[in-house]
Amino acid sequence: MRASTTAGRRRGPRTAPALSLPGAASLGVRAVLGGPRRTARAVAVFPATTYLRVDGPAEPIVVALVTTDAVRPPNAVVLAVPARQEPFRGVREGDVAFVGEGGVEVAARLRVRIRRWWDPTPVLGPLSLARLAHGARALGDLAGPWGLSGHPVPDVLADSCAAGDLAHAVDAAERIVGLGPGLTPSGDDALAGLLLALRLLGGAVPGGSRAVRLADWIGAAVTAYACERTTALAATLLQCAARGQASVEAAAVLRGIAGQEDLAPAARRLVEVGHTSGSDVAWGLLTGCRAALALSGPHRDGRTAAPGEP
Repeated sequence: MRASTTAGRRRGPRTAPALSLPGAASLGVRAVLGGPRRTARAVAVFPATTYLRVDGPAEPIVVALVTTDAVRPPNAVVLAVPARQEPFRGVREGDVAFVGEGGVEVAARLRVRIRRWWDPTPVLGPLSLARLAHGARALGDLAGPWGLSGHPVPDVLADSCAAGDLAHAVDAAERIVGLGPGLTPSGDDALAGLLLALRLLGGAVPGGSRAVRLADWIGAAVTAYACERTTALAATLLQCAARGQASVEAAAVLRGIAGQEDLAPAARRLVEVGHTSGSDVAWGLLTGCRAALALSGPHRDGRTAAPGEP
């Protein structure tokens, strides 16, 4: 009997212990990761990234778990391993997870403890209008086709932003929320880039308050009830962008525009992200850069716009 029982135990299934890793988390998701323990669910699993949807009293938030060699969005927790070590092996879409109290646990297969935090908001200023104009020209030479190329509404959005036309800019922005396929539709990626450039570049140049105010209006419009109009991940990234929180790749392009690093390799890295996501963000950055320049330039009487002046 004893031998039979022992053999049966040996033949039974084994449960592998959970993999425990340290992580570096973005301040963009500090509220949910540092708050009380909450239930989440894996909504997409890839070799280098797993997305967790955290439902809450308001709209859901998506937290991205990424490896050291993955794209780093502003809602990311960076695990201390590369993708080749397969930290998400055994994790499946639909698995239950828990986030909060300074950590993440996924399906009893992966435990992450937050050891440090990183800031997804790049510091760009002070920045001269001449430097911004140079950066806009350089990015224009590097940016190419994107997911909504040929669609008429983005052109209306770009023209309205450059003219400071709040009503038409907000209307056009709302019309491209959720436009396009995938986890992050092209319209949302473009809007994220636009919001980042208007807020961060507008906030860095003299007379840039009109661009920042435009970012306030567009950001409020596209994030209101965003999960009813697009994916939970895209809605989270729009919320981050409205606060000036960028992916590492987009932040590098913004620093390139500001002359803080080489723009060309940063732009190449960005446009290589996803199928069209990087190109979509680049279009938004370029559009916002041009609008910030136009709105920060001198008025027809030769004056530069004062803070709060239309």
